[in-house]
Amino acid sequence: MSKLLSKSFVSLSTNQVANRMAKKYGLKFGAKRFVAGDNTQSAVECVRELNRNGMVAMLNYLGEFVSTEGAAAEATNNCIKTLEVIYESGIDCNLTVKITSLGLDINKELCLSNLKKILDKAKAYGNFVRIEMEDYSHCQLTLDIYKELRRDYDNIGTVLQAYLYRTEKDINDLNKYNANLRLVKGAYNEPAAVAFPKKSDVDKSYENMIKTHLLNGNYAGIATHDDVMIEKIIKFIDENRIHKNQFEFQMLYGIRSELQKQLADRGYKVRVYVPYGIDWFGYFMRRLAERPENVAFVLKNTFK
Repeated sequence: MSKLLSKSFVSLSTNQVANRMAKKYGLKFGAKRFVAGDNTQSAVECVRELNRNGMVAMLNYLGEFVSTEGAAAEATNNCIKTLEVIYESGIDCNLTVKITSLGLDINKELCLSNLKKILDKAKAYGNFVRIEMEDYSHCQLTLDIYKELRRDYDNIGTVLQAYLYRTEKDINDLNKYNANLRLVKGAYNEPAAVAFPKKSDVDKSYENMIKTHLLNGNYAGIATHDDVMIEKIIKFIDENRIHKNQFEFQMLYGIRSELQKQLADRGYKVRVYVPYGIDWFGYFMRRLAERPENVAFVLKNTFK
């Protein structure tokens, strides 16, 4: 039942009609737990609070799968404005972007041009930009774009998803680029032809991916809320004398906040993924798909 519910939420995440309705009615039905408001000021205040509690952040102006050059230009401008606000406010935070929002599905060159504008602005401000990984159909294109940009920019990183069979090969291939990677399990509904269907296999792939990347000497954003996995990785880090400046733990805004604070208090760098904006529906649906307790939270708040 929970698996069926999860698939339903993932399918809804790309439903354009549902997305338009969500924009119309705003951040209701529990979405505020996972999304830091629909404007820049609310996102900045959220990051300030995280900074006060010893954590850093990455801001994401929500949006994906645009179909016009105008929408891609608007998303690009919003990313640039976010970088400006980060700089002007003095918060400890970088930027993460979905490149389908920058026109990837329209034209690769358009997307590259928009990304370069963002990276140039980030470089001027001494900041960092992470290209997010989306569904499998965009995986190779995303990595191609990352590799192309990595030749000219050192303030760029990307993401690998452990549930894909190809990830072991990708982690070794990206070693040539000294890649700064956010390492995740994966949140899209992919077929068994390209992704591990069993959670135990995903967990094993995830652990191996992190260990390989760290032993290669590259920077790792270890993105998980799994206590057992976190302690396994900490033990591995200690045994292999990996310095704390080579990794950080990354978690999502609104999920396991107490664990985030505990890790920060133990002296680990913790970066919280803080999404904001009006195009929140797809992100929110994927958070509901990941954890059954998220659904319970939303139902509880809907019928209060």
